[in-house]
Amino acid sequence: MNDPRLIVLQGSYRRMGEELGARTADLIARSLDTYVGRFHDDAGLSDADIDRWGRVYLDVAASYSPEIAAMLHGMAAGSGHPAHRLAALNARTEMLYGTGYRDEGCTSLSVLPRYTANGHTLLAQNWDWHPEQAEVTFLLATRDETGFAVLSLAEAGMLAKSGLNSAGLGVCANLLVSDLDRGGEGVPYHYLLRGALQAGTMSAAHRRLLPVDRISSGNVLLADAGGESIDLELAPGVFGTLLPEGGLITHSNHFQAPLPLRDLKAATSALTLLRPARARHLLEPALEERRVRVEDVVATLRDEWSHPDGICRHPDPSVPAGERSATVYSLVMDLTDRVLWIAAGPPSRHAYLRWELSSLFDGSPVASREFVPLAEAA
Repeated sequence: MNDPRLIVLQGSYRRMGEELGARTADLIARSLDTYVGRFHDDAGLSDADIDRWGRVYLDVAASYSPEIAAMLHGMAAGSGHPAHRLAALNARTEMLYGTGYRDEGCTSLSVLPRYTANGHTLLAQNWDWHPEQAEVTFLLATRDETGFAVLSLAEAGMLAKSGLNSAGLGVCANLLVSDLDRGGEGVPYHYLLRGALQAGTMSAAHRRLLPVDRISSGNVLLADAGGESIDLELAPGVFGTLLPEGGLITHSNHFQAPLPLRDLKAATSALTLLRPARARHLLEPALEERRVRVEDVVATLRDEWSHPDGICRHPDPSVPAGERSATVYSLVMDLTDRVLWIAAGPPSRHAYLRWELSSLFDGSPVASREFVPLAEAA
């Protein structure tokens, strides 16, 4: 798997959207082909259905976040793809509601600065999804006219996944599924992720995530350079919270907070019930000595216990090719220094590229390769 592409944009949100659309038009076409095909085949949606719901979610963007709406309209102008189709793409989780096509898995963790070797807040995630999506996924860096910057993983045609911003706030995403999930009008999960990344403070991020009309479940792990972290388990009409224990939060793809719902993912998502505990066990020695380093987090994300379905997930050859999942990208963030490391998946086989947010917008940024695995070094 190749290293992820970096796309750097500056200016108004409309202008950044236009440039993003122009530079990734071919990738957006591939994403649309993939997901529109799923909308047809798995959800039974006609083109008219897709367009109708796309327009609904485009209107939702305008009311939820003017920045998101401006980027969608700009991306449409730049790529030549209709804005309502891009809105449908950003609402893929909701458009595929009830189809069973949601085997996305992830393992996320945060470490408070009191427990790290250098006193910095750390946030990390392995993103597990269909390996072919790596080809249409990239790092997206944006800096608006006020200087506010975001660096996030993004699938083509979409605006965010996990990442960090110039205020020192970081976001990691984990799929959840509950019996409260529904189709219809509301704020799509991927809008929520971009909304949180557009927040300049932890409290602002909470306002982007909690008092809104959610229509699907999802987990959002937040941490910031100020030294705090909280996990928000979101579902339509309810949410739960998890706070650090011994300086650490770990999460995967099942609900951990007591909520009035039925978890539809816990029994089927690959090893979700043990991945958080496994990550904690691996980090416990360093946590107890309050010396967790980025190297320790990387080693945890590379853990291959219970291969192929562990924290570092590999494609399962016994599963049909079109249904396989694996760790597509692995991210580690130092929120104090606003640094993001990213490795192609599985991370046990690839080095991490180090990107500093502050240097991305000056000239031609170059990443350094760090944490090179022995197999690659050889």
